[in-house]
Amino acid sequence: MKFSYRFSNLLGTVYRRGNLNFTHDGNSVISPVGNRLTVFDLKNNKSDTLPLATRYNVRCVGLSPDGRLAIVVDEGGSALLVSLAHRAVLHHFHFKGSVHSVSFSPDGRRFVVTKGNIAQMYHAPGKKREFNAFVLDKTYFGPYDETTCIDWTDDSRCFVVGSKDMSTWVFGAERWDNLIYYALGGHKDAIVACFFESNSLDLYSLSQDGALCVWQCDTPPEGLRLKAPSGWKADLLRREEEEEEEEEEDGDRETTVRGRATPAEEEKKGKVKYSRLAKYFFNKEGDFNSLTAAAYHKKIRLLVTGFASGIFHLHELPEFNLIHSLSISDQSISSVAVNSSGDWIAFGCSGLGQLLVWEWQSESYVLKQQGHFNSMVSLAYSPDGQYIVTGGDDGKVKVWNTLSGFCFVTFTEHSSGVTGVTFTATGYVIVTSSMDGTVRAFDLHRYRNFRTFTSPRPTQFSCVAVDASGEIVSAGAQDSFEIFVWSMQTGRLLDVLSGHEGPVSGLCFNPVKSILASASWDKTVRLWDMFDSWRTKETLALTSDALAVSFRPDGAELAVATLNSQITFWDPENAVQTGSIEGRHDLKTGRKELDKITAKHSAKGKAFTTLCYSADGQSILAGGMSRFVCIYHVREQILMKRFEISCNLSLDAMEEFLNRRKMTEFGNLALIDQDAGQEDGTAIPLPGVKKGDMSSRHFKPEIRVTSLRFSPTGRCWAATTTEGLLIYSLDAQMLFDPFELDTSITPGRVREALRQQEFTRAILMAFRLNEDKLVQEALESVPSGEIEVVSSSLPELYVEKVLQFLASSFEVSHHLEFYLTWTQKLLMLHGQKLKSRAGQLLPVVQFLQKSIQQHLDNLSKLCDWNRYNIQYTLAVSKQRGMKRSLELPGSEEEAEGSEDDSLYLLGAGDAHEAQGTLG
Repeated sequence: MKFSYRFSNLLGTVYRRGNLNFTHDGNSVISPVGNRLTVFDLKNNKSDTLPLATRYNVRCVGLSPDGRLAIVVDEGGSALLVSLAHRAVLHHFHFKGSVHSVSFSPDGRRFVVTKGNIAQMYHAPGKKREFNAFVLDKTYFGPYDETTCIDWTDDSRCFVVGSKDMSTWVFGAERWDNLIYYALGGHKDAIVACFFESNSLDLYSLSQDGALCVWQCDTPPEGLRLKAPSGWKADLLRREEEEEEEEEEDGDRETTVRGRATPAEEEKKGKVKYSRLAKYFFNKEGDFNSLTAAAYHKKIRLLVTGFASGIFHLHELPEFNLIHSLSISDQSISSVAVNSSGDWIAFGCSGLGQLLVWEWQSESYVLKQQGHFNSMVSLAYSPDGQYIVTGGDDGKVKVWNTLSGFCFVTFTEHSSGVTGVTFTATGYVIVTSSMDGTVRAFDLHRYRNFRTFTSPRPTQFSCVAVDASGEIVSAGAQDSFEIFVWSMQTGRLLDVLSGHEGPVSGLCFNPVKSILASASWDKTVRLWDMFDSWRTKETLALTSDALAVSFRPDGAELAVATLNSQITFWDPENAVQTGSIEGRHDLKTGRKELDKITAKHSAKGKAFTTLCYSADGQSILAGGMSRFVCIYHVREQILMKRFEISCNLSLDAMEEFLNRRKMTEFGNLALIDQDAGQEDGTAIPLPGVKKGDMSSRHFKPEIRVTSLRFSPTGRCWAATTTEGLLIYSLDAQMLFDPFELDTSITPGRVREALRQQEFTRAILMAFRLNEDKLVQEALESVPSGEIEVVSSSLPELYVEKVLQFLASSFEVSHHLEFYLTWTQKLLMLHGQKLKSRAGQLLPVVQFLQKSIQQHLDNLSKLCDWNRYNIQYTLAVSKQRGMKRSLELPGSEEEAEGSEDDSLYLLGAGDAHEAQGTLG
């Protein structure tokens, strides 16, 4: 059996930290999510995570002016050159230090990075292949403290750099004769942002204390003169150039440029001069509010500023007229970006993990997404695979659309962490359990909590399960060791199942029979008969504490994960163990920073805590306190593949060995809170200075997999992890995977059979070659009148393959009626035979159902739109007809004719508009 699952998408987390960027067309937002990048397409309502990852969390992202390239820099200083068009990494580079910001010049030929107290300018990679993509051109010295921000002039001649030492520095990309590199003061706090005016050297600088300085330059950009070498310098330069040509060198000589804070008065004569025109303050008297992020749109002169209190302002410059002042939340705004047209503004809040896109002219949200700001604990797929529900430690229940990747509803009724989520068989009801002592049922039609189940005594629920009919809800208690059973219809408590002597860790209903399996820390799994007075049918004795339990989709097998890293398989009918898998060496737990022993000798957490069968029941997924998810073949009991969930070293327990660089004679450097001086931490540069939140602590979250679920369609699986909700789907690339192939079957023979109208033979040969394009050609060559005859002549083995191909074709093809006819004829003619293999065919049928349901939803929206338009048209035309009949009582026939004409014209126009909307 071949597994070609690959990372597909990252949901559940929309923003972590770093700077937001709009794409070149202004229709998409690029958001850093941990060590990955997610692109939110605002026009098509989709999100997509790029298939690349950095070694640490992403610190900053720089986009080229044409939008084709991006430089992604992580916290460790490692950079990736990424092609956004091909979604591929082109080059790896290390800046040898922490980089604060990166910015391309408007002409795309250079880019500048701010690192420490210097700014470095590199030659940007071009459109042709290069041996070294990043060539250092100049290093600029001047600021005494860390550099924070960059902005370029429109002609790429100069750039400005802001620093934490309260100064702003203007540097030239070339050696300009009349430009001295000196500092602009006027601020009393660290510079947050600085911007050039459009087609000018005038600039604005903003500091953390909410001050804006307007600087005017006495020289236009065209007035800058290149410094011409003279005398012996010119001869020396010419000789050096000749030597370089002879030696065929790259010419990547680094040049150092040093600026001075206070140049002499003689040097200033005849040079570019800056003067401060005005100084404005955002904060009112006595109301200190730290400025954290800013963005400026040069064409419409719109300044957007975000503050630590969650408030943002929109000002028109240079007059400093206030347009809007609104509050997003009570958390600090970490990043602000404006799109190319200036209509949309993106805000990122790292404290909440929130991403907002606001249209300021209409004062409405284009996008408002927020992930779980604590860790996600559980997930469940809807029966048709279209939705995923997640529950987190923050007490929120979120429902995500798997096609768009967006969360479309959030339930906040729980007052404590959610421990379990599940769908009922209909797919329109979500049942959740929580530590707050309640089990709640939510309706996806009206988006409300319509039922709340409670226990007689307050207890903490650790897991929840719903039977196949959706009538019985059960939840396991963590502190009273009991299982509570309720009726979904009435909400009444039906029974309390006692017998376990430890916390209940997992519940699972048999998909076929009314049997409930409960796993507990008392080293047993109990099977309860729901029909026979809730009695214990069987008790399965285990060698260690049970952590997770799962039934196979056909209900004929039970898998249990235990604390000794084993997965045991049981026959639930006869209570006999049928096999076991030893997973201790496959799990490979990592070593925490403060662990005194190696990961190999650490027994802590070496166990699978979540299990899930694949849709066909032949394999099982297992995960736990590790960065790996293992997939095992159940019958052979072997490891088939191990998926690495993350390579992010910003998380704890990622490394296997001890990092000797952090071990000193005084102890482990990991014990020191080295990030305390960062922007979001407590600044402690001077003794006796109180600034920031003294209780703020920086910690590294530990990598772990809390829940795993296979999609009912069998096409993908999902995992809730420390990184977020990861989706792995089948690789869509063409793989040569023939079926019962022999030398007589070729594409030419298939097309020859189609020309002779031997459709059945052509379809069989195409499926044996197993090439999608050829199969599509063979199926679409069959006339619609002969589909029934061809369907009846297909062997049973090929019917399943045709159905699977039809299900995947519904997602991309426009031949909806044609493929629906194929589906109907195959199911009508072969339904009885397929029913005997219902267990094996279930994933294919559910994949088919998901694809058809998606088209049904789209068409129903179009039909509703058309129906409302026609009703509106009828009402308008009727009103006009009545008005005309009142005015001209003798011309009823004319009025009726004009009414019909107007109805026809308006209806056609509205129908055309509706089709355009759907397209």
